[in-house]
Amino acid sequence: MNSIKQNFRVAAIQTVTSAQLAENLDNAAALITQAVQAGAQLIVLPEYFCFMGNQDADKLAIKEMPGSGAIQSFLSGQASLHRIWLVGGTLPLDSGEPARIYNASLVYDPNGAQIARYDKIHLFGFKKDNESYDESISIRPGENPPQTFMAPCGKTGLSICYDIRFPEFFRAMGQVNLIVVPAAFTYTTGRAHWEILLRARAIENQCYVLASAQGGEHENGRRTWGHSVLIDPWGDVVDSIAKGPGFAIGDVNLQRLSDVRASLPALKHRTM
Repeated sequence: MNSIKQNFRVAAIQTVTSAQLAENLDNAAALITQAVQAGAQLIVLPEYFCFMGNQDADKLAIKEMPGSGAIQSFLSGQASLHRIWLVGGTLPLDSGEPARIYNASLVYDPNGAQIARYDKIHLFGFKKDNESYDESISIRPGENPPQTFMAPCGKTGLSICYDIRFPEFFRAMGQVNLIVVPAAFTYTTGRAHWEILLRARAIENQCYVLASAQGGEHENGRRTWGHSVLIDPWGDVVDSIAKGPGFAIGDVNLQRLSDVRASLPALKHRTM
């Protein structure tokens, strides 16, 4: 059982991922080191931190089997090297289908052991003017229910990107102290909805939300919104980074959690 810490420093890494796996891992390692030097004890990488190909199907070439592969070795090694809790953004794992992968988020403890896994359930689809996305072409939706794990800040819920549009998904986690959200929001949808949705999830669940994003212009022509952020249970932004590589950092403060829940006990007032 992990001992609960009253103040636990967390960070959301932001990247501008390319189609070069080795380069992406090197960039992630450098940012993890910087966040650790700033005191982070739990770090979240963004969705697709390891690879963003020129075509949807490109990710199939680097898919890994569960428990084996260069990306998983990297994540385990970084967690144990820095003695941190590491939420590994997402990586492509074999789904049993030749043309689709699971977009999986894996969690590693300070010993480098994998302790949780969540496969993205809600797959993004968007079409407006000349902009079009359909994740279901190359991704198989996860079949696992909402997943949580115990960190030193308490019960922590796992989600990925598009999930934040579905509040019932987070309610199914039960009471959590922190929700982590690896993401790659498009510039169009991010500008309109990113912060609003994240603040809403923090407010209604009276917990911290730590969202790590892709943030910039990618070599495949995609433009992502960025604005990685830590939000407190009142909906206030603790720290954020707008664009480009870097990280947002701050503390999960259990006294702040307790004060918000005591002054407005909305979670106790639920009737459904």
